[in-house]
Amino acid sequence: MSEPGPVPTAAPPVLPAWRRALPFLVAALLLTFVLYRIDFHAFWEAVSRTHYVLFFAFTLVFNAALLGADALATAQVYNALVCPVRYAELFVIRGASYLPSLLNHHVGQAWLTYFMAKVYKASLWRVAGATLLVYATTFGCVYLIGAAALPFHHGSVPWLVPVTLAIGVSGLAYLVVIATKPAFLRSRQTTAALLESGLRGHLLALAYRLPHVVVLFFGTWVPFLFFGIDVPFTDALAFIPVVMLVTALPITPQGIGTREFVALQLLAGYAPGNPQAQAGTVAATTLSWAVSLTLVQVVFAPVFMRQAQRLLARANRAT
Repeated sequence: MSEPGPVPTAAPPVLPAWRRALPFLVAALLLTFVLYRIDFHAFWEAVSRTHYVLFFAFTLVFNAALLGADALATAQVYNALVCPVRYAELFVIRGASYLPSLLNHHVGQAWLTYFMAKVYKASLWRVAGATLLVYATTFGCVYLIGAAALPFHHGSVPWLVPVTLAIGVSGLAYLVVIATKPAFLRSRQTTAALLESGLRGHLLALAYRLPHVVVLFFGTWVPFLFFGIDVPFTDALAFIPVVMLVTALPITPQGIGTREFVALQLLAGYAPGNPQAQAGTVAATTLSWAVSLTLVQVVFAPVFMRQAQRLLARANRAT
């Protein structure tokens, strides 16, 4: 594929104030519901007995591994569908996108898409198509992890089989569309990128994406072990992907509130004590993890953002 020439990109639209405030309101309501149900003594006890140094060290290792694996998988997609992309540059840009991701994962992905189009002088719609492939393969990897729980929990978790089958059927329908390449999708830059990738391109992108999602899985599961919530691996295969998906939904900033609510419903039974104490320990885990992640990203993302802005300035000087 020849490298595309400069294509003007429009600035992303600015949301009205009420739309920007809504995620914070939803997060506050969900947190209020969760905090109403917890034993605060158990909450503080769980926080106080955690090994802070090891917990924060795990956060640093997790962020580094996540960024490295994510950048590798994303570079493969952009190289295949947009233009040649250097891994080191994408590593910097992806690290910079963690700053807008503090609001929500999808805000960070939208910023990444827009910034990549600016730096590489590519069509914004074409880059958006590549980002859709990133979404599709990420969701596919999360689905595969959840499906791996079927041999262990097909009879004990009532919703696991029907949900897995429903998502599997939807995934097959998507692959049929990719294989048949309908004309009305080929005529649009965004969906044309997905169709051009084809089944082979999707499978290759899925293989590149799997290490990133595995890191994300362990980064969602292991923090519970720090707080004495021992979720067996086979159980984690069923429940942790649900927490991962809900956390990524564009509902609240960084999944605050949604993660606590869902984790409380799915994982409280693995914590010690009565229901109120269990709820307190789960909330201590998820909120401590959110704070730890935020601290790391607030420190390092601005550093990457400055480097990303220098990449953009260099690209503009070269044109």
